[in-house]
Amino acid sequence: MSETPLSLLDRLRSDPEEASWRRLAELYSPFILRQLQQQGISSLDAEDLLQEILLVVIRELPEFDHSGRKGAFRTWIRGITVHRILGYWRSRRREGNGSPVPNLEQLEDPESDLNRVWDLEHDRYLAQRLLEGIESEFSAPVWRSFHRQVIEGLPAAEVAEELGLTVNAVLIAKSRVLRRLRQEGRGLID
Repeated sequence: MSETPLSLLDRLRSDPEEASWRRLAELYSPFILRQLQQQGISSLDAEDLLQEILLVVIRELPEFDHSGRKGAFRTWIRGITVHRILGYWRSRRREGNGSPVPNLEQLEDPESDLNRVWDLEHDRYLAQRLLEGIESEFSAPVWRSFHRQVIEGLPAAEVAEELGLTVNAVLIAKSRVLRRLRQEGRGLID
């Protein structure tokens, strides 16, 4: 009997090993960098802020309480990022080196349009990256079947005919990949 694979978040919380931390950094770094740069932060400063954000995540993750709340981890990461962005712009203002971009106030409001966009971008980005990470776990026909149905939106019957499979095989392939995606992304994407 095989054990249910743990999600990345579960692995980090229960037995944090370097490979899992590296995976989290690989998943989140490009997304966070883009968010920092969208707030008018230079590439060099964004790299420094990214390192600060990742250090906070490493330090505080053991205390993070997900408790099953929808979007809890996403909101937690966003909060850390927003705090660092606000700190960056406050220090720049004190140094006389500029002012924050106009929509910075929206970052502090969890119900703002900016945060809703952040959440949507986060989930889409992370789902894509997680799918890239699990693709090698599946045979080419299973992956192709999943991709044609879910990503390209084709009906199962059309995919079955195209790939020379039964409709049931196509639906099972989709189910297997989605189950694995849910396992890997549990707690990260809700």
